[in-house]
Amino acid sequence: MIPGQVVFVKKGRDKGRAMVVLAVETQAKAQYLQLADGKTRTLSKPKKKKAIHVQPTNQMVDLTSVGSRGLQDADIRKMLGEEVTPLGEG
Repeated sequence: MIPGQVVFVKKGRDKGRAMVVLAVETQAKAQYLQLADGKTRTLSKPKKKKAIHVQPTNQMVDLTSVGSRGLQDADIRKMLGEEVTPLGEG
C-alpha cells in the first residue's frame, strides 16, 4: 500500500470505514499504516493500524497541498464522500 490509497478497515472499532493511507511504516515483521478519515481520525491524530487489518481499493487521493492552505480534514471527507468499492468487488 502507498500513501494516498483509500482502504477499508476490516478489524477493530473502525470496521467498515473508508480511510486514506497517510504514511507507511515497517517495524520488525509488520507493516503499519497511518490512517485518517477526516472525522474521527483526523490528520492531526491518525490511526495506526497493521496493513493486514485493512482491505485496499484501487482509488487514490491526492495528498499534495490543496492551494495555499494545505491538505485539511474537510478535503479528506470530501474525497471519501465519493463512492469507494473494495478491490475485487466491481
